[in-house]
Amino acid sequence: MRRVALGVAVVALALSSGCAEPPSDAEARLAALEAEGEKMDAALDTVEERLLGNQARVHLWRELGERHKQVSAVHCKHADANMAALIQHEEKQWEKARKLRRRHSVAAVDTTVLTSGKAPQTSHE
Repeated sequence: MRRVALGVAVVALALSSGCAEPPSDAEARLAALEAEGEKMDAALDTVEERLLGNQARVHLWRELGERHKQVSAVHCKHADANMAALIQHEEKQWEKARKLRRRHSVAAVDTTVLTSGKAPQTSHE
């Protein structure tokens, strides 16, 4: 703090005494510095836009990740019940098919088939 005050006092003393004259190329250097400052501002604006865009993208991906976790949790919660219902339905269908096959095979055994191609004889007693 003390050094800053001393530096300011020295600069103020030098300027007030008229000892410091601006160099001949001061205006050109000042214009160059201002142009460089404008370029730096433009570059910083570009970097800021990119950072804000990337920050928004990261926020979006985090939100999508959270939604995915929620959807996965709901899916896992209900998948077991759905799978059990599917298995139960499949077992019913297999049982129906088995009964139909048994009924058809029993019906086939009940009918007499002759290999000679003649109709079976019925006895009249």
